[in-house]
Amino acid sequence: MTFDNRISLLRAAALGADVRYDEFYYRFYKSHAEGEGETTALRAAKAYYAALSELKPSISEGELIVGKPAVLLTEGELSEWKTKYKDYAKDTVAPYHVGQDSHMAVDYELLLTRGITGVKERIREYMAATDDAEKLDFYNSCLICLDAVIKCSENYAAEAERLAEVAESEEHRAELAEIARICRRVPAHPAESFHEALQSVSFLSFCLSMSTCRICHQQFQLGHPDRYLLKFYEKDLADRTLTREHAQLLLDCLGVQINMRVPNVLSSGYMGGGRDRDGRPVENELTEMCMQVVDDIRLVYPAVGLCAFRGMDDKYLKKACEILSHGCSHPAIFNDDIISEGLRCYGVPEDESHDYIHSTCVEITPSAASNVWVASPYTNMPQLLLDELDGDHESLDSLVAAILVRLDEKIKRNFERELENRRKRAEGAVNPLLSCFVNDCLSRGLDIERGGARYNWIMPSFVGVANLVDSLYAVKKTVFDGREMTLRELKAILDTNFEGNEHLRARLLNSLPKYGNDNDEIDAYFSLFTEHLTAECRKYTGMHSNARLIPSVFCWIMHEYFGSRTGATPDGRPAGFPLGDGSGPCQGRERQGATASVLSSTKWSHKELIGGVAVNMKFSKKSFTSASFGNMLALIKTYLARGGFEIQINVVDKATLERARECPELYSDIVVRVGGYSDYFVRLSPNMQAEILLRSEHEI
Repeated sequence: MTFDNRISLLRAAALGADVRYDEFYYRFYKSHAEGEGETTALRAAKAYYAALSELKPSISEGELIVGKPAVLLTEGELSEWKTKYKDYAKDTVAPYHVGQDSHMAVDYELLLTRGITGVKERIREYMAATDDAEKLDFYNSCLICLDAVIKCSENYAAEAERLAEVAESEEHRAELAEIARICRRVPAHPAESFHEALQSVSFLSFCLSMSTCRICHQQFQLGHPDRYLLKFYEKDLADRTLTREHAQLLLDCLGVQINMRVPNVLSSGYMGGGRDRDGRPVENELTEMCMQVVDDIRLVYPAVGLCAFRGMDDKYLKKACEILSHGCSHPAIFNDDIISEGLRCYGVPEDESHDYIHSTCVEITPSAASNVWVASPYTNMPQLLLDELDGDHESLDSLVAAILVRLDEKIKRNFERELENRRKRAEGAVNPLLSCFVNDCLSRGLDIERGGARYNWIMPSFVGVANLVDSLYAVKKTVFDGREMTLRELKAILDTNFEGNEHLRARLLNSLPKYGNDNDEIDAYFSLFTEHLTAECRKYTGMHSNARLIPSVFCWIMHEYFGSRTGATPDGRPAGFPLGDGSGPCQGRERQGATASVLSSTKWSHKELIGGVAVNMKFSKKSFTSASFGNMLALIKTYLARGGFEIQINVVDKATLERARECPELYSDIVVRVGGYSDYFVRLSPNMQAEILLRSEHEI
């Protein structure tokens, strides 16, 4: 099978994949219901083993990396799941299904160097050193879950052997035999080759996707493959057991596999570049090859981030620009220097500050040590203004002060609610398998759900700051400076969604200056709010060790959710329309070009917004030529040099997107940037499609 034929076959399967874990959860909760009398941890672990060990392997033609969910229940089992055990799951375990999970990268170095058998040996050493009943219960649950992963991998090996017996070609038989050999070695044992390492990492992520404490899709990130895979890659090249071309194929197969186990609307991938724990630059062949996956498979995943740093060879940014120019929505460019510095602001040691992951979209969590609740929760910033328009404010300063009071109250209430959710989750939820690969759970003998992780942050996200900024400026000009109307009169107009006042809406939207055009007066408001919410969040600490409140200003899909529930705003935005899509200007409001937009977006400090900053920029595809790379590279480097946290770029053909709205069946694979993550354009809501089409399309 040729490279192109294989990727086309796998790609088609991924585009049509129905990612569901019904089989696992049916078997898990059936076993769980029969486990009365056990401790919480052992009951969950035994149910996990029962479910994973009986999970039917699914291997599709062309796959070289295996491990994905498949709905393989009989009609009777499916009926029993829907009518009995699904309700049992909701009634028994759902009370603890609060908060976030899986937004992390686990300790893949531990997996690859010691294998599951080595992790089990480490656990037995901890068991021998304690007589604490709760710790022993935790360790025993870990051992059971680790055995489940080995059994599941062995089942995949057996299935590959069965398929090899009936394979029609010698090539296919040989591939299946190799899959079987690898699945019998890893993840049980340390990896010895590039292919084994990829399979081990992918299979653990697949098994982690099936949680013992939550009925939902998980989205674990794969860390930094260009670091932990490099020794295997270089060894295999030197031994002539691997070529760069075959290594690229294996990476591409891994990329497709992510799409087979993580549904769209989420985000899963990995990062490349940056500096390692010793502070040494990471820039190698795998850095480029991991980015190339995006261009080769052209699917919504992997979500790839390039960690750019001062002094990095330009060829890596040029590679990113080349891929983006083809219409791909990744890689996103992250500022390694700013992010590492920001992590150190929150007490992360120097070495660990270089080992982080964009845990889904742009949220930064330390690798192999985190139980961070990202985007917990979201706050609708323009609504704070709308709620104050009935107030008696004689000046803009008075209005702003009142908004900040509301903001502080919101932060406090949300934090208290998230702490209560943490307490509730700790009462009845456990995750032994995940705990095996997150520091410091094993050394402390404490499940990740009970606070075993090294970092237990909560990351609230503040959505629509640009709308709030533009709206405040509009209020300043029309109410306090121009005296055209009172705040209450403005509110009455907004409450009717500008009915009979379309001329006013057009003026507010189109005539007044907006954030994103290098206007110091307006841009200063953005700094005001980010500085305030950062300082306010700094006051709070949580219930577990190293628990902090760390802010973000990105939105995922929440700009549409909040927008649909938010009335008209003074910036000219109509009721129901999505809010701004991230940390940059609102849709279509950059009138002075891409450079002015970048200047506005970097006038405020990004450093402590470790919860995530997402600046989206869209460029016209028709204006893109080979000469454009230099301009895009210069723009990105300017953004990074000015302290920008992350920038994500779409090079799109607006006419194609318009046609996709009319004939979605012909454009099922067009991927666009949304609000920190990417998605298939035709699967977005009509409102979200309209929002993306409205974004400024810069020439370059």
